[in-house]
Amino acid sequence: MSYEMIALLMFASMMLMLMTGQRVFGAIGFVAVVAAFFLWGDRGGYDLGFSAAIKLMKWYPLLTLPMFIFMGYVLSESRIADDLYKMFHVWMGGLAGGLAVGTIGLMVLISAMNGLSVAGMAIGATIALPELLRRNYDKRMVTGVIQAGSSLGILVPPSVVLVLYAMIARQPVGQLWLAGVFPGLMMAALFVVYIVIRCKITPGLGPVLPKAERDIPMREKLRLLSAGLLPLFIFFAMMVPFVNGWTSLVESSAIGAIAAFLAAVLKGRMTREVFENSVRNTLGITCMFMWIILAALAFGAVFDGLGAVKAIEDLFTEKLGLSPWMILILMQLSFIVMGTFLDDTAMLVIVAPLYVPLVDELGFNLIWYGVLYTITTQIAYMTPPFGYNLFLMRAMAPPEIGLRDIYSSIIPFVFVMVVALTIVMVFPDIALWLPAYVYGY
Repeated sequence: MSYEMIALLMFASMMLMLMTGQRVFGAIGFVAVVAAFFLWGDRGGYDLGFSAAIKLMKWYPLLTLPMFIFMGYVLSESRIADDLYKMFHVWMGGLAGGLAVGTIGLMVLISAMNGLSVAGMAIGATIALPELLRRNYDKRMVTGVIQAGSSLGILVPPSVVLVLYAMIARQPVGQLWLAGVFPGLMMAALFVVYIVIRCKITPGLGPVLPKAERDIPMREKLRLLSAGLLPLFIFFAMMVPFVNGWTSLVESSAIGAIAAFLAAVLKGRMTREVFENSVRNTLGITCMFMWIILAALAFGAVFDGLGAVKAIEDLFTEKLGLSPWMILILMQLSFIVMGTFLDDTAMLVIVAPLYVPLVDELGFNLIWYGVLYTITTQIAYMTPPFGYNLFLMRAMAPPEIGLRDIYSSIIPFVFVMVVALTIVMVFPDIALWLPAYVYGY
């Protein structure tokens, strides 16, 4: 059997197992070990899984995952985001659609202290959504705003997804984080521009807050502004030493976790319940990531042993005559299709053994591709009919917001994200300039 057929059989078997409801890491790891067993015998099959486990245990940067996840959950569980939303409520309420713009700002700050889109969605749905609906904002507008804003969590540093991509693609996490800064801010700015223009054209979508609600003492406004600076302080306390080379990535992640913990303590919100929930959620998410990485390493080892990447590259470039850019676009489209039924982590570990080496062989920058993957994942999260974020929003939204509202709310924001993806593809320096400037390459 040819290598192409073996690779196709492996992917087909894995997708079949996923469709039957198997765990992602179980499906990937099982296919990898069984394939190794039939290809290289008993010893090869057993050694493959064992070697992947040992490699994972020796992977020092993996310690960053529990640190960042703990930091995000502490800030989320301690309700520090409540203060942030009050700040945007006061400072942005005089603008048409101002609270929706403030919600995007809230999501950017939440992303900078969490790195997971699920946390942003939970905070937006529980804090921002009720307030926006109570002030007569259009339900489809605000539903789309919260879904789009929450997606920024996997692009703006410290993105946990980019950490995972760095480990699988063997790329520097610091460069990937910096590469995500400008694209993330650009996407947030495009969301804001869309909201402002749309609310100017149709004022009823996002009415201005009554003057009585905005007319508060400047001292109170400044107090709320200082509350909004807290996540930025945590972010810079973590990132500045790392970017300047004073600390390693693991040490910086520990600084971020400690800073978030101290912030919750100083605000008097570090209760036993908050600490227990944060630790329990951190343990669950970290173990999930470790199992998935373990399965991905085993699956990738089979592909490396087969030489399947080179065979597939020859298939695309020589037999089918596709250009590197056409292959890259097909990859992004495949992410969008997979995103209708898989989350970002599952998508990455399923295709990383094939896509990452292929992108490198085609001559594209892997740091830049990491940003493209992340943006495409954001789009896939919100693409009907089965986008991951759509069902999260449905679970958290009040009864008056139906599934049809959720589907229709996201369409304009998906178009905005496609524009952002196109801009980053056409102008790679948007992603690559900052890491090149900081690291001097």
